Amino acid sequence: RLQIENDLRPGLERRAFEVYYQPTVALRGNGLTGFEALVRWHHPERGLVMPATFIGVAEETGVILPLGMWVLEEACRQLAEWRVDEPNWHDLSMSVNLSPRLFGQPDLVRQVSSVLERTGLPGRCLKLEITEGLLIEDPEVAARMIAELREMGIGICLDDFGTGYSSLSYLKQLPIDNLKIDRSFVSDIPGDANDCA
Repeated sequence: RLQIENDLRPGLERRAFEVYYQPTVALRGNGLTGFEALVRWHHPERGLVMPATFIGVAEETGVILPLGMWVLEEACRQLAEWRVDEPNWHDLSMSVNLSPRLFGQPDLVRQVSSVLERTGLPGRCLKLEITEGLLIEDPEVAARMIAELREMGIGICLDDFGTGYSSLSYLKQLPIDNLKIDRSFVSDIPGDANDCA
């Protein structure tokens, strides 16, 4: 853990991180609807390091702030580029995970707006994924920030729903566009009667 902490900042400075793009597909019609940006770390000794190994440490050390903004900008730049190359891709969206530390930044909305302006990506093509924990800490601030982001046309996804507090009241109170239900809720459907219920 200490080694990861020591290697994170130099890794960011050396541009050892890369964004992978996982396609999202509509079940009805099998059409491509967009992409989800996933960060990977090309460590000089460990090879390809998955987010589960380093994101927690990045959150604790604050490295997540520059790393998260870099991923956001890189993902927006890539989709803007694809939209130019592929005319049929104008309606596709890019989903980017927003860390709790980033969401807590008072100038987040301004930063996101600047990224969209620099990359030329319309706000309607961006979806920011947040976790339930962000909504618990300060629901009023969260609601205000989400409303400001949505005014820019940005979609808001609630990620990993079902792994934390899972209160349905959040879905009533907050302007959420998409709900990503955790696989633990659906992995045994249709075999398990409780999961089906």
